[in-house]
Amino acid sequence: MSEQARRRPHKPYRRPQKDPVRMLAFEALRAVDERDAYANLVLPPLLKKAREGGDFDGRDAALATELVYGTLRRQGTYDAIIAACIDRPLREVDPPVLDVLALGAHQLLGTRIPTHAAVSASVELARVVLGDGRAKFVNAVLRKISQQDLDAWVAQVAPPYDADPEDHLAVVHSHPRWVVSALWDSLGGGRAGIEDLLEADNERPEVTLVARPGRSTTDELAEATETLPGRWSPYAVRMAEGGEPGAIEAVKDGRAGVQDEGSQLVAIALANAPLDGPDARWLDGCAGPGGKAALLAALASERGAALLASEKQPHRARLVERALAGNPGPYQVIAADGTRPPWRPGSFDRVLMDVPCSGLGALRRRPEARWRRRPEDLDGFAPLQRALLTEALGAVRVGGVVGYATCSPHLAETRVVVDDVLKKVGGGELIDARPLLPGVPALGDGPDLQLWPHLHGTDAMYLALIRRTA
Repeated sequence: MSEQARRRPHKPYRRPQKDPVRMLAFEALRAVDERDAYANLVLPPLLKKAREGGDFDGRDAALATELVYGTLRRQGTYDAIIAACIDRPLREVDPPVLDVLALGAHQLLGTRIPTHAAVSASVELARVVLGDGRAKFVNAVLRKISQQDLDAWVAQVAPPYDADPEDHLAVVHSHPRWVVSALWDSLGGGRAGIEDLLEADNERPEVTLVARPGRSTTDELAEATETLPGRWSPYAVRMAEGGEPGAIEAVKDGRAGVQDEGSQLVAIALANAPLDGPDARWLDGCAGPGGKAALLAALASERGAALLASEKQPHRARLVERALAGNPGPYQVIAADGTRPPWRPGSFDRVLMDVPCSGLGALRRRPEARWRRRPEDLDGFAPLQRALLTEALGAVRVGGVVGYATCSPHLAETRVVVDDVLKKVGGGELIDARPLLPGVPALGDGPDLQLWPHLHGTDAMYLALIRRTA
């Protein structure tokens, strides 16, 4: 060691400082990765605990929310950029290290946080959760990432569109390639439409409220908080950014609720479908967690009809009970398997079967689902979807109507299921659902309808209406 090195004063060790916002964001990402949790379920209790502990204010909560959801939405793009900045395969990097790097990449490339602050805050987080050694690795990678903006990085890491359109869109818009392909097949059309859809999936969705008819009004909700009118549903209002739905009295006591406008439109279309004969008994055969059931129950009450809400999972059935509590008209909630139903065939005039699905229509709200789902998952849903629709057709009387709905635009979960079941079971005919939503444009070629985030500002809900004929 040189004389100069021996004389140089030793730098005292500085303990890393915990940043509560970034610590919370990291904790949420680890829960999503380790426990297959959903951010929209993990984040609220973490934020509530932080507020109660006095660590957080409204701005802190907003930043933590942006860091979590922004990182999850752009994970595919950030992974490609991180891979270009390291000398090993991405799979060899420990997941907690990747989470810190992705959080840092989002701050550098997806927010207005200054470069030096984004790097230093991420390195400090790494020191706390990973240790000083791996923090040096994080520092080196983020300094490389900071040398270019997002557009420059995307131009570097994404293959040219002409060489591989689907892979190009997958990297640019941060969706798995198979999801890009499936959405493109369902949407049809050229490049502009699919790019608009993928970009809409990466935008923060508005919080939409429903004023349950006969129990609340949109005027009441507008008086309670800052809102915009719904785009299509007569019962919808859109909350201003930062609004707290739980602070609204009508939401607290169940007269209103949080419900995507696409979900509202599915219930409205089924309720408005023309019937031959009586209109007294309605069924929601997959009712959990209760949003559509609550709207259907309110609409049924106005007509003197009764709703039976059935949900297989008991804990979800309890959520349905909570959503329907206080409905003025007759209703019943049961825990039952819709593929082995306890009701007699032909018992109902209207039936909604909103079947379990891949959830590809709600990627704005659950961005982690795009990375969790696999193409083979569709094979697991297919028998259940067909069985539920078959039982729904058996549950409705001749002249009654079944609504088959999914929160997925994937053809294997929508039109293919309906066509297969109608060929196998017979005795049903598709009726045009589009005129039942007057004023809503671009619903497809019919008779079924498809909503889209980029065209309607809703989740990508699908609905086919089937009249029982024999």
